[in-house]
Amino acid sequence: MKQDTVLIFDLDGTLWDSAPAVAEAWNEVFREADANLPPLTTEDVHGVMGMTMAEIGRVLQPQLAPEKREAVFERCCRYEVEYLQTHTGRLYPGLRETMEEMRRRGFTLAIVSNCQLGYVDAFLKGSGMGDLFDDYEEWERTGKVKGENIRLVMERNGFRKALYIGDTRKDQEAAQLAGIPFLHAAYGFGEAEKPDGILRELTELPDAVDRLLNKKHE
Repeated sequence: MKQDTVLIFDLDGTLWDSAPAVAEAWNEVFREADANLPPLTTEDVHGVMGMTMAEIGRVLQPQLAPEKREAVFERCCRYEVEYLQTHTGRLYPGLRETMEEMRRRGFTLAIVSNCQLGYVDAFLKGSGMGDLFDDYEEWERTGKVKGENIRLVMERNGFRKALYIGDTRKDQEAAQLAGIPFLHAAYGFGEAEKPDGILRELTELPDAVDRLLNKKHE
């Protein structure tokens, strides 16, 4: 039976960790642009996740002239999408099995991420998860903040109820803006303040959703 609540997921830190592959892609761009640019580590990329590309450029390569830095990181932004289609990020354990279980229970699944155009599609293709998610939205495609994109996905799929699953305080704020409950993926990159539920592992999702929805019906 189809559920009346759509499950909407953040991507980085919730469904996968793309930082190792992103570091590899960006380092290729750096080598082509300027052999003297210091290479990045996975930890460097983890440290800037959630920032805009302009902010990332200033943090990671502050010595570059602004115009050159903008051009280099614009290329990084585009090339990582290409790269991730064949060099997938690290999928969190139990991802496919957990999403298949939620679909068996009648849930519609979607993704909303503050990312560039094509990034979610790279995840779906590179990870082989394209058959599990019904819709997605990206910041660059709409220009809207994450909470507005959550509402957009709800509306165009005909849902008045949703849960948002993410790993950071900004994800929680997006859920609050959209007026829906928030499940914190505590295994990811960030923290949350009194979320509606907590996932220590992604595989806890079915039970966490059951508890939250049953609590709302009490």
